[in-house]
Parts: sequence; C-alpha cells; structure tokens
Amino acid sequence: MVVLKFGGSSVKNPEALGKVASIIKVHADQGKVIAVVSAFGGVTDLLIRYAQEAAAKSTTYQNALDQIASITAENLDFWDADPSTRDVVSAIENRLSVLGSQLFNQEVDLSEVYDEILTFGEAISSKVLSGYLLHQGIPNTLKDSSQFIVAEYEGRRVRVDYPLTYARIKPLSESEDLLVMPGFMARTKEGKLTTLGRGGSDFSAALIANGVDAQELYIYTDVSGIFTADPRFVKQAKPIKRLSYEEALELSHFGAKVLYAPSVQPAFEKNIPLFVKNTFDPLAEGTYISSSEVLIDQDTVMGISHLSSISLITVEGADLIGQMGFTTRFFETLSTHNINVILITQASSEYSLCIAIDTEDADKAELALHERFKLEISTGRMKPVRIETGLSIVALVGENMKSHTGVSGKLFSSLGANNINIIAIAQGSSERNISFVIDEKNVKKALNTIHERFFEKQRKQINLFVVGVGTVGSRLLNILHLQRQHLLDKLSIDIRIVGMSNSKKMTFNDDGHDLKDWKSLLDNGDSASLADLVQTIKSLNLRNSILIDNTASQEVSEVYLQLLQHGVGVVTCNKIACSSALKNYKALQKVSIDQKVPFYYETNVGAGLPIIDTLNNLIDSGDSIRSIVAVLSGSLNFIFDTYNATTSFKEVVEAAMHGGYTEPDPRIDLSGLDVRRKLLILARESGFELELDNIQTTAFLPDGALKTSTVSEFLTLLAQNEQHFASLFNEANTQQKKLKFVAELTIGPDHQIEAKVGLKRVDSSSDYYTLSGSDNILILYTDRYQKQPLVIKGAGAGADVTASGIFGDIIRASNHR
Repeated sequence: MVVLKFGGSSVKNPEALGKVASIIKVHADQGKVIAVVSAFGGVTDLLIRYAQEAAAKSTTYQNALDQIASITAENLDFWDADPSTRDVVSAIENRLSVLGSQLFNQEVDLSEVYDEILTFGEAISSKVLSGYLLHQGIPNTLKDSSQFIVAEYEGRRVRVDYPLTYARIKPLSESEDLLVMPGFMARTKEGKLTTLGRGGSDFSAALIANGVDAQELYIYTDVSGIFTADPRFVKQAKPIKRLSYEEALELSHFGAKVLYAPSVQPAFEKNIPLFVKNTFDPLAEGTYISSSEVLIDQDTVMGISHLSSISLITVEGADLIGQMGFTTRFFETLSTHNINVILITQASSEYSLCIAIDTEDADKAELALHERFKLEISTGRMKPVRIETGLSIVALVGENMKSHTGVSGKLFSSLGANNINIIAIAQGSSERNISFVIDEKNVKKALNTIHERFFEKQRKQINLFVVGVGTVGSRLLNILHLQRQHLLDKLSIDIRIVGMSNSKKMTFNDDGHDLKDWKSLLDNGDSASLADLVQTIKSLNLRNSILIDNTASQEVSEVYLQLLQHGVGVVTCNKIACSSALKNYKALQKVSIDQKVPFYYETNVGAGLPIIDTLNNLIDSGDSIRSIVAVLSGSLNFIFDTYNATTSFKEVVEAAMHGGYTEPDPRIDLSGLDVRRKLLILARESGFELELDNIQTTAFLPDGALKTSTVSEFLTLLAQNEQHFASLFNEANTQQKKLKFVAELTIGPDHQIEAKVGLKRVDSSSDYYTLSGSDNILILYTDRYQKQPLVIKGAGAGADVTASGIFGDIIRASNHR
C-alpha cells in the first residue's frame, strides 16, 4: 500500500484536479492506495478570514464565503458533478454559512467553532475529488480522517496521541478499496473536531502511512521536490534528489516550505521511503527521502534553509557561571509559557546563554524571564535580558558534513567576503547542521552567497599532463591554446597544461605552461621517465588532474589504473588499455565509477566520431545491441579507397602514414589488430564480456608480412608483393565491387556472440560501398533500431579529427565531477 498526499496547490483548479486523478490512477493500477488531500488552493486562508471577520462583526465576511463557493463550483462544473456530490458539498457550505452567522451574531465564541470552520476546506475538496474519481471510472471510498487521528493542542503546539491514532488507522490496511481522505483534520479524545495545524495534511498522510505500514509515502506539490534553497530567494536553486530522514527534518525545521517537519517523523519511525514530487510534472525525479544508511555517495552539503521573524534572547552574568540549576529554571520558564526554542548557543565560559525564538513570542519571553530572575537582575548578578529582533536563522544541512573538513571555513569565509555579519552560531554533535543567526535584511544575499559557493558551477581549474606530442598531440596542444579563452568565457573551465612529455623529454610547471612556445619548453625539459612522470603527478597532487595519453604505448596504458586510484583522470586515444585483458578493463571501469574519477576514451574507436558516447547512451537508456556492422579503420579505408593497382600498395600505405591515418606502426592497422581492438571495445561497451582472442580475423597480407622486425622491412615486403594486392583489387573491380575491411558483431537468438573482422568485396547495395577516404561508418541494430539502423558516419582517422575528439573528452572529463 502507498499513501499519496496532494497539497492545496495540487488541487488549485479543475486542470490540477485532473492531473491528481491521473496520478492516483497510475498508483492504483499498481496496488492499494490511500489518497490524502488538502483544501483547494487558497481556501484555508479564506476560511481563516471568514471566521475572523465574522467574529469581528465585519459585514465583509460573506465575501470570503462567496469566494470559497466560487472555487468549489468551478471544480464541480469542470466535470459536471453528479447530484449526490453537489448535495454533500452544498450541505457543508450551508453548515459553514450557519457558523458564520452565529459568529457574526455572537451566538457562539470563535474558539468554540474555529477548528471546525478550518476543516471545511478539506471536507469539500476530498468529497469533490472522490466524486471526480468515480466520474472517471476509478472506484473509491471516502473516509473521514478525523475519525482516525486523535490530537489536541497544548498552547500553539499540537499533540497527537500516537498509540491510539495508529491503532485506529491500522484496519485501513486491510481495505481493498482506493481510499480518499481529507488531511489536516483530527478529533480530541472527547470527539471534538480539531486540526493538525498549518501543514497538517502532510502530517495526516504521514500518520496514515505509519499506521497502515505503507511501502511508500508520496507528497505531491507544485514543485519538483525539496530544493537546495528557497527558489523565491535563489533563482539557481535546484531540486535535491536524495535526502536522509535526518537531513529532511533539519531542512524542514529550519524553514523548507515544501515539507512539514512533523510529517517526516512518522515515516522515519517505520523507515517508509518518502517522495516529494510535482503534481504538474509527475515524471520529474523529485526528492527521495530514506534512511542515511541507504544513501551513499551523497554530496557534503545537501541544502540551505532559513527561518525569518526570529528574535535572539541573550542572558549574561556571573551568576550563570557554575550555577547548578540555572539552565533548568531558564528553559522551564519558557516551557511554562509555551515558548518554543529554535536554536541554543552558550559560550564555554558559561558567562552567557543565547537562544533564538519566534519574534511573536519575544515580548512574552522577556517578561517571563525578567519575572523569574528579578532577584538576580536586581542584585546585578545577572544583566537584564537582552532581546534582538529583525533576525533570521540560516541553516546549512548535510549528513556528510561530519566527514568532510573545511565546510565551515568555506561557509563563513564566503559570508565574510560579502560583508555579512554572523550574530550567533550553533552546531549539534551530529554535525549535519550548521545554523547561524544574521540580520534579516541580509537573508537574500546570504542565501545566494552560500548557494553559489556550494551548489553552483564555479570556474573550474583543470590540470592536464599531456603524454605524446607527435602528430596528434601537437594538434591537440594547438587546439587547447586557441580555445583557452573560449573555455574560460563560455564554460568556466580553466585549462592548464602542467606537464608535457614525449619519449625523450618531459617538463612540469605548477602554474601551467605557456603554449605559445611549447616545443622549446619541452626541448629544454628533463629526461623523460614514465615512472618519474607518474610520481610527479602524484606528488603535485593538484585538484582536477587528468592524464592525456596521445600515444600507442602499452607502457603508458599500464599506469592508468594507479593514476585513477590516486584520483587522477585519464583521457586517451590509446586503445590498448580498453582492449587489454577483460579483468584489467573491468578494474579500470570500477575505479572510475567508484571513485568518480573521469576515464574517457571516445577516440579509441572513431577518432572524432561520437560512437562510444552514442552507444553508452543507448545502453544507459535500456536499449540492447543486436548487431554491429562497421568500417572502423580510417587508415584501411583510405588505403583501399585510394589503391587502384596503378600506384603501388606500398606508396599508398606510406601516404596513409604521412597523413597521420595509421598507427606509428602500420602493421597494427594492416594486420587487422587495430580493428579487432576497436570491435572488442564496442562489444565490451555493449555489455559483452569478450577477450581479444574471441574475435576472428581473416588476414589479407602476404605470408611473412607480420614477421618483419621493422616498419622498413614491412614496407619492403609490401613492395615485393605488389602483384598480391593488385590481384585483390582486380578481382573486386571486375565484379564492380570495392574492398572494405569490415568489423561485425552479431548476437544470435540464444545470445551467442559472433565477432569477426576481415577484408570483404562489397557491391553498390552496401551501406558502406560509397565510403571514401578515411571515413568510418558504424551501422547499429538494437531493440529500438530494428528495421532502420542507427548509422554514424564521418572521418575516422587523421590527426585533426582525433585531436578534436580528445579535446571533446577533456571537456567531458572537466565536467565529470
């Protein structure tokens, strides 16, 4: 069973009522539901006005009743309500009219009927909602929540009889009907109608959820959850996705208006997950509230809340020091006068004690305390009670603040920089809340200052260590130099090249290198050592450090894991790591995810083409890969698209090498190893646990080509076997076909996987027949793309596009955390 609560803003007009019904139906289709509803938006305020004006013998009191009737009629006419619903509503309105007349004529005292009058809003809205649901073909039963919730007021605070209330509610869990219940209302043990106070409908829903042992409690309102700050003050405020019960209690206690503080406790007691959702955008994630043990990897600070109209009471004097019983007398006095204490702080010297209370209670508190301590004040052992008004409390809340250093430093330094004075500070031993008192005129500035410091995107400094400055690396450094100001201005990313290394030299600068003359800086650097490079990166320990690997070196790929474990991100076009043993690939992924360290390798497969990112998005959205057919080697496509048996095969391969299309060792490309690695990476990203040996290869090179010891020997052997390559071309050309090196991954009906790469003759009907130059193409069939495949096509090799792809990964890594 789930309990749904809909606030006044959720039923503010007929359109909203329709959305509420739709939400209820969705939940009811999944199981048992109790729907708790507040009064129509604005009606409770009208009822208060109605009662007070009638009691004051103001003839305008009827205006409020007319407005209530108008709101009700609008919601009834919206669905052409049935006579029975209209009759019940009419009876409620008639009773309301009678009470108003009695008040106006002073036949009854306001205190006798005030609570009853206030409950009429929920009585009307629940009846209208129940009737509308029936009209929509949604069977339901209307229950009077005041028959189940037992409460009474002590001063201004409501006291619920929890054992009796839960005992009365429990039988509702046996109901198979959809139940509709009004919120807010309750009865005393004597049966007199009363209320649960402002926000009482939330409280009603939570009490019902506890009593029926609900699986979930949903609070539907007009915003998408609890926000990081009050959006009326902070425009950049955003919904908080997850909170612990304790965090929710702290935020709601200190003014978060979306959730009524007492409503958290009943859910907390039974560990009932609580969702705060938007009636008008029900698919929005909202805020999920549960036990702190369930919530891991939470942010340090979760939200900021504030309370206005606060007064500070300060007592000082020598009589406070070491005097047993003083604080008992102090708080006993406040309790006797029903004065709620919101915040307490005391100096370690015990010379002063300071509390924050509602300004409404300030005068009463001052008089009571002066009376209680008049002897101490008259003899000078205690100074007169000092009252400061016009204040606000701001609270910074987060379960994980206790395990992170520097939160208070960030908080108070940012406030100080904005000339906001702190009058009093309090922090409980739980360390999940830092509360402080400021002048009320500074509230908006304080909230925005804190929100900017903890929640908004700052200019982020990114420290790069670039390994490999050859064809691709040099182009990348040029892009980084040219785009630096753009990144600062548009993305608030401050890119610094702290380290550079090639196979001979390396250089470091904590403040970042000036890239205008990077070649000279590197030439004058220290002798290169991969071990020293890694050690320097670790010892510098700069925030947001990222290794950029532009090499094809296995040695460099083998340092990724230790760097990721040290919190250093990795961006690489080197595909060796992701195509290494599956165990190593999984280890890299796990560390990256667990420690939230960026690890990006888009250029492993398609240079600048968004292949891996697209594939990941499909998988993350729940799609499944059925087959992949691709030309993944820009170098091989260039070679076979260019070769025509006129220019020698060796010369075409050399042109591909000089154009930056091949790996430094072209044997990697021509052996098919490079394509095998790419297909393996795609398979793994698709969720298939393959090893490189699982991919079949159909070779096209002459015997002995891959046994050559140097690139030069390899090229010579190609020249000696020109006839072999001419035959391959001529056979295809005679059939009006083209040669393409194709990678294929197929998932069979029994989930068997076939992965292979090889040279194929393709005719004009093929999707990749017209593929020219160094272009790549990926043809993807998935559960969603069954008849018409997803096709990604474009330049798949070359220094410029690869450098551009690496640059894109650097941007993604910069925004990773």
